[in-house]
Amino acid sequence: MSNNTPKEMYLEMLKKAILFEIWLEHEPGATKENRFQGLDWPLIAHSMIGRIRMNHLHQLMNAVVNNNIEGDFIETGVWRGGTCIFMRGFLKVNGITNRKVIVADSFEGLPEPEARCPIDETSKFHEQDFLRVSLPEVISNFQKYDLYDDGIIFLKGWFKDTLPTAPTNKIAIARLDGDMYSSTMDALTHLYPKVAIGGFIVIDDYSIGYCAAAVTDFRNAHHITDPLVTIDSTGVYWKKTK
Repeated sequence: MSNNTPKEMYLEMLKKAILFEIWLEHEPGATKENRFQGLDWPLIAHSMIGRIRMNHLHQLMNAVVNNNIEGDFIETGVWRGGTCIFMRGFLKVNGITNRKVIVADSFEGLPEPEARCPIDETSKFHEQDFLRVSLPEVISNFQKYDLYDDGIIFLKGWFKDTLPTAPTNKIAIARLDGDMYSSTMDALTHLYPKVAIGGFIVIDDYSIGYCAAAVTDFRNAHHITDPLVTIDSTGVYWKKTK
């Protein structure tokens, strides 16, 4: 992704700031390899997706723009907002005004397991206070990068309630980071029909059994045969071709 144009230099610096790479020695317990792979839960950084998945997202956004794929960018499950901040920075530095970044989260952590998704029964994600990041905190993080503007739409609430009426008609990139079966299936069910042909679906947590089961069930139910491509040890994606 290295390029010496001002735009690319800005985006590279934005990644380093969001991932806290520049000051990594000051983040307790962090290592360069874990941050690169996205294997840690950072105490300070604004994203936990790591450098490999962040670089890959950059590649997908470039592909969307270069191939004139219509649609907005959405992330379901944003934590501290770092990935959406990078999406907004990408659009802004490229002067793109006809796409929005939709920031979808409960901003209250993950939901408790529900009877409608028995596979989630053993999930303890809802007990993880570390995963609860409030909307004001995420807004504050956008402001720190001077990227809090009308190019962002915040969608607060449980996915089953908010995504059916998500304020977008077409999606170019749907980045799903919900960990659980229910969260992943709700996002796929309500967003996939809006993903443009040539657009991308990114699954952040495919290494988690709940999430992988939802992806498999959804793809089988809808006869999706587009190749599921590995990004790193946990992330996968596919390109919608039909």
